Amino acid sequence: MPLSASVKSGQKKHWVIQPLDDRRPELAKALKVSPLLAQVLLNRGITDRSAASSFLRPKLTDLIDPGEMPGIAPAVQRLKQAIANEEKITLYGDYDVDGITGIAILWQVLRLLGANVDYYIPHRVDEGYGLNLQAIESLAQAGRQLVVTIDCGITAFQTAELANRLGLDLIITDHHRPALPPAGNFKSQISDFRLPQALAIVHPALDESYPNQDSAGAMVAFKLAWALANEFSQGRRLEPRLREFMLSATSLAAMGTVADVVDLRGENRILTSYGLKALPESKLTGIQALIEVAGLTGHQLDSFHIGFRLAPMLNAAGRMGHARLAVELLTSESSMRSMQIAEYLKEQNTLRQQCERKIFKQACEMIVERGLNHPDRKSIVLSSESWHTGVIGIVASRIVDKFYRPTIMINAGATENGIAQGSGRSIPGFCLLSAIEACSSHLNSYGGHTMAAGITIEPDKINQFTTDFETYASQNLKRNDTAAKLHIDAMVPLSELQKGTVNELQWLGPFGQGNPEPTFATKGVRLIGPPRRVGAGRDHLQLAITDNTASVRCIGFRFGKLEKKLLETEFFNVAYQPQINTYNGNSNVEFIITDIQFD
Repeated sequence: MPLSASVKSGQKKHWVIQPLDDRRPELAKALKVSPLLAQVLLNRGITDRSAASSFLRPKLTDLIDPGEMPGIAPAVQRLKQAIANEEKITLYGDYDVDGITGIAILWQVLRLLGANVDYYIPHRVDEGYGLNLQAIESLAQAGRQLVVTIDCGITAFQTAELANRLGLDLIITDHHRPALPPAGNFKSQISDFRLPQALAIVHPALDESYPNQDSAGAMVAFKLAWALANEFSQGRRLEPRLREFMLSATSLAAMGTVADVVDLRGENRILTSYGLKALPESKLTGIQALIEVAGLTGHQLDSFHIGFRLAPMLNAAGRMGHARLAVELLTSESSMRSMQIAEYLKEQNTLRQQCERKIFKQACEMIVERGLNHPDRKSIVLSSESWHTGVIGIVASRIVDKFYRPTIMINAGATENGIAQGSGRSIPGFCLLSAIEACSSHLNSYGGHTMAAGITIEPDKINQFTTDFETYASQNLKRNDTAAKLHIDAMVPLSELQKGTVNELQWLGPFGQGNPEPTFATKGVRLIGPPRRVGAGRDHLQLAITDNTASVRCIGFRFGKLEKKLLETEFFNVAYQPQINTYNGNSNVEFIITDIQFD
């Protein structure tokens, strides 16, 4: 297979092309859809009519009953008691979109139920991730009687013990992986997990039989809110005010689910699909303000709009300042205040983007200078005293896209307690959390997922951590593992992508982790006319191609540098994602180019 001439990633990609499945004609006939849609379903492991129908037409009634969520019953009873006794409840959440939306869901349902509730979010730079000792002490001194965590707390052993000593009841709701036994005994059975001391722990992984092990933190919070609403309702149906809110809350849970990049299949797909449809009509003033300021009013919103337009604005609060403002936005009943906050978050996101570009440029220069892009290198760990802690996670993700290696970025400018903070991202097939656990003797704390994780470390231990992390990566990654790959659903002639078929392919959305947007490829295409560089920096490329079966217009973002090469080449191969482009009332098929090969 020839290598691609990709400009977006900076690294040539291997095309991994799915062969045509012999079952696609039968599945297409059963579903009354195009063979191409049937092929993509088969590529996703959906092989029969029943599973395909459920996938293409997700129903809210197929959500898992909240009572099945591990640990939820004691949490509901303790919250019910707190409401009845008018106890002071604090929701303690993470500062990312997953935590922010989870807090907004639980705060509003508790307020509807008459609870005395407030919320606390740690400052990303000053306090760091998770449930911290100082916060618990201050909450206890302020007379709080019950703390409920959202999207954090599953490894907060010391803090949970302190809460118990201070007489503060603790309910933990989280979805991050629980702590494993001490180093050298890495088992993954549920019975081997170490759990903090808490009154109740609501977590999908505490029961291996629970169907949605990939629940986001916002999904866990949504289930707890739903279970509370059930507890305070008569009969099988929720009371009207609770039912109306829970339907509205699907939009908040969908935002958290998409932003946290969890697997968008099964229950996550159902909730996200419904939440996206409900998002434009949301009665939450903060949501409407966010949509308006993002310039998305009147748009049919999809997971792209959440992941790249709305979520970055919400995240900007915690990255550049304090995430409390984002929760205020999502819980505010004032249209004027909501617009003020949304406008401010937009400004903060612009500052975040500028900071990100600066750090990314510095990081790329360091990688080249130190030879970390050499084929023999299997990981990238970088540190600087000047990097902003709130942005390094995004930069790590961009480094992975460009160099295709597990990457950890560290702000070595230690905080007041002398500890540096780092954020990492991984590549498919390499569990970042396991790698960090193997090097955890150098760390003060760590946590996260397979693909993303965070660490805290003393600055003088960074070099040894870097060495051990590279050793682990070298032992667990083969040479080809760090070669960027582009997975292609089918090699097709252009004529197979008519407007009706492309419209059908949109039924596969919402797209995201576990359910990527379909990518196709066509060999031996040629230009119809000269390509045109567009965009403020002339970085993008507009072109029209044909393979003699059909012709189509394309846009290649960041492919502007290939203009001359394309003019010099008669035939080339192109990979793309088809979409319907509507302009002045006319709709046509257009391709978003993902890669170009020159044989």
